[in-house]
Amino acid sequence: MILSSGVSRNAMVVVAVIVTGAAMLWAGPILTPLVLALFLLVMIDGFARFLARRAPFLPEWSALPVALLLSTVIFGLCVYLVVDNAASFGGELLADAPKLQIIIAKVAGLFGFKVAPTIAEMINQLNPARYLGAVANYLQTFGAGAFAVLIYLGFLIASRQGFQRKVVSMFPDLHDREHATAVFVRIRDGVQRYLWIQTVTGLMIAVPSWAVMAAFGLSNSVFWAFFIFITQYIPVIGGVIGTVLPPVFALIQFPDYLPAIVILAGLEIIMFVIGNIIQPKMQKDSLNIDPVVVLLSLAFWGAIWGLPGMFLSTPLTVTAIIVLAQFKGSRWIAVLLSGDGEPESEPVLSPPKPAAIAALPSSVASDVTQA
Repeated sequence: MILSSGVSRNAMVVVAVIVTGAAMLWAGPILTPLVLALFLLVMIDGFARFLARRAPFLPEWSALPVALLLSTVIFGLCVYLVVDNAASFGGELLADAPKLQIIIAKVAGLFGFKVAPTIAEMINQLNPARYLGAVANYLQTFGAGAFAVLIYLGFLIASRQGFQRKVVSMFPDLHDREHATAVFVRIRDGVQRYLWIQTVTGLMIAVPSWAVMAAFGLSNSVFWAFFIFITQYIPVIGGVIGTVLPPVFALIQFPDYLPAIVILAGLEIIMFVIGNIIQPKMQKDSLNIDPVVVLLSLAFWGAIWGLPGMFLSTPLTVTAIIVLAQFKGSRWIAVLLSGDGEPESEPVLSPPKPAAIAALPSSVASDVTQA
């Protein structure tokens, strides 16, 4: 009877997971900007708490506005760097068109083509005009999505105080409130640890990659280093994209293949050491998530929400592990997803941890601890 009850409970959990995934797929256009806004809010909140610790001369109320302002400035500089280099890329491609034609001819010869197509013929064959509508629609969708994310972010920031009162009303019992606070802190810290790991390992990859590219005189090496750094926030495939494109442009820039081959080898060695040895160990130690689960979560969330899902795959999985570990019926899923078989959250019936409230901002902690 007990076995039957356990099997039924586990079956219900599996069905609930499948139904939840289907609902997320169906509501993707609504949920994606909201989740991205929540992710940005966690980033900005972590930045604000960092400023509060490192810059004690700032008033407590100003930490969040200053963090928001600095985040906006940094984002603007990133956009400027991308736009500024786009024009130079276009000019270099036009200037190196003869070299590109030679490369196309050699590649065509390797595949047995006696007459290589010209660049003009390839462009005409692709017929870029038919893609303009799709590109315009994509840009329109991207702009609308970005605007929706900013709207959500603004309302989430404005509703912070109201959310604090809601927590008090939802959990009138002090012990339940403390446990809910502990879960929230674990989720927030897990996402911020992920961001910290990706940022540190991204710099560990981007800086030596820049040194390799600059040593050979690759044009726009600073931009390529920045591109490699940004792609590290997309697990697995981001690193592949970031290390393949610079050697391709090196083929066009340099008169022989040796610089491109050496740049490719150097970037791959750096990516292999950092991405396959150091980063998985940091993720397993700090996030307690199995490296195989990182790959599976990339495929799962990418299938549900596309590129935003890939970007958010690891934070969403870390959140799922923490939430699933709160309930006896779903704890076994958290155990399977965790790195060491011991999810960092305790079951819901375990004693609460009042010390977790100390990790919250003082304004939140005061509201949460009110009876």
